[in-house]
Amino acid sequence: MTCYAEVIGDPIVQSKSPAIHGFWIEKLGLDATYRAHHVLPADVKSYLAALRGDEAWRGCNVTMPHKQAVIPFLDRIDPLATKVAAVNTIVRESDGSLVGYNTDVAGFLEPLRGQLAQQHYFRMARILGTGGAARAIIAGLAGEGFTLVLAGRNPDKARALLDELDPGGEHHAAPLDHFAEATDFAFDDREGCCDLVVNASPLGMRGQSPLAFDWSHAPPGSIAYDIVTDPVETDFLRNARAAGFATVDGLAMLIGQAAAAFTHFFDVEPPREFDPDLRERLTA
Repeated sequence: MTCYAEVIGDPIVQSKSPAIHGFWIEKLGLDATYRAHHVLPADVKSYLAALRGDEAWRGCNVTMPHKQAVIPFLDRIDPLATKVAAVNTIVRESDGSLVGYNTDVAGFLEPLRGQLAQQHYFRMARILGTGGAARAIIAGLAGEGFTLVLAGRNPDKARALLDELDPGGEHHAAPLDHFAEATDFAFDDREGCCDLVVNASPLGMRGQSPLAFDWSHAPPGSIAYDIVTDPVETDFLRNARAAGFATVDGLAMLIGQAAAAFTHFFDVEPPREFDPDLRERLTA
């Protein structure tokens, strides 16, 4: 029996998940398929109820706008997904029960593991955006000991997110436009520190407004991380490199979260040695 998994969302045609999972299935020679399935918000409950009884269905990835809407229809939720209050991976157990996971946190942190394995005197991240993607990023970085500055169009929403996801942290909320204008702030010695600037918003995505960020706000040695995947090479990253900063693009998180989900679905780790070929396929 050929098993299969899916990605659900509304819309769904833009999803790169079928290309990623299909690539790994092909490399491993699995008797499996992975496809996109358009599910409207009103149909989430009936979709999950119908798939419970399908023994070939291993589960699904969940993209916007369903990451929170699916939660009431699951039997169990992993503690990390509970903390983030968002599920992006649903796994069907052999008895038909549905378990929700969040692999966005692992996917976001994966390209930073080299830095996070080091000891630092201080870790700070400036996170731009307060939408759904920011939830996993806030939870992940707070768990790695970062002090966070969360910037959004509505600073009150930013404050509420910080208080919800890491109530014991000494974090800060700021208006997004604060970072659009140049600053002459004199940063202290950053040796032994780890600084990130993360675009967690859709700004800079194809069809969206650009993200206005002046790189004078970034401490020396910062890493610029953009979760946008279309285009992969954003103005945010291009300007960061021009200012002398290291960069991480959105495909790193996308592939990382997919790898964790793939293992949940198919009980085997994806062949990550082919990541350069996969990235080439995704950007062709």
